[in-house]
Amino acid sequence: MTAKDVISTHHDLLPMRSVDQEMPLLEVLPHLLDAPGRLLGVAGEDGAPVGVIDEVSMLEGLGRLIAPRDDSSVLLVECAPHDYSASLLARAVEDVDAHLVDLISHPADRGMMHVTLRVRATDPTQAAMSLERYGYHVIEATHADNPDAGVLAERLASLQALMDV
Repeated sequence: MTAKDVISTHHDLLPMRSVDQEMPLLEVLPHLLDAPGRLLGVAGEDGAPVGVIDEVSMLEGLGRLIAPRDDSSVLLVECAPHDYSASLLARAVEDVDAHLVDLISHPADRGMMHVTLRVRATDPTQAAMSLERYGYHVIEATHADNPDAGVLAERLASLQALMDV
C-alpha cells in the first residue's frame, strides 16, 4: 500500500509538505506525524499535487493493512529489545507449520518490547508454545474471530501513542 492509496477526500487545503504518491505507507507515517496540522500532500510523478493525507485517511489505510482474517490468530509477545528478531519469531511460528502473516512491534513498560503477531493458524496454541520454547514470553494468544479485548486495547493504545492522538 502506498501514499496514493490513502488520499483523503475531506480537505481542500494544500499542505506545505508532500510525499511521492508511490512512497510505501509505513514510510509516509513519520512524515505525517511531523507535518504541520498533520496534513501531508501527495505528489504525482510530475510533482503536481494529487491529493492530501490526514490522520483519518492514514488510520483507515493502516487498518486495511492489518485487516483481520478468518484463518488467523493473534499473539502478543514480550521480549527485551536485544532479544527481538523478526526472523527468529517467524522461525518459531513456522516450526509448527503456521505462517507469519504480519507483525507489529512497539515499546512496552520496563524497557521491554511488545510484538503483535498475526499467524495463519486457527488455533494459536502450538505457535504460542513454540514461541515460548524460543525464549519469548507470550502474553496473549487468541483466534482472530474473537480477539481478546486486552490485545485490541494494546494495539489501539500503541497506534494512538504513535499518532499522538
